[in-house]
Amino acid sequence: MAKKSLVTKWARIQEGKVKFSTRRYNRCHICGRPRGYMRDFQMCRICFRNLAARGQIPGITKSSW
Repeated sequence: MAKKSLVTKWARIQEGKVKFSTRRYNRCHICGRPRGYMRDFQMCRICFRNLAARGQIPGITKSSW
């Protein structure tokens, strides 16, 4: 789980209250994790895997061959 202080700081940056626009960065919208972020789903790889395994992401299935 991400630190609450950093998540609130990130939310403030996303609102546009930042000095430089290049300081924006992506965080998972579920847990707030900054690394392993997937832009297509707006979440980190861990949350993506958990939701995909439960079948809660439409169109995503576990591959098997």
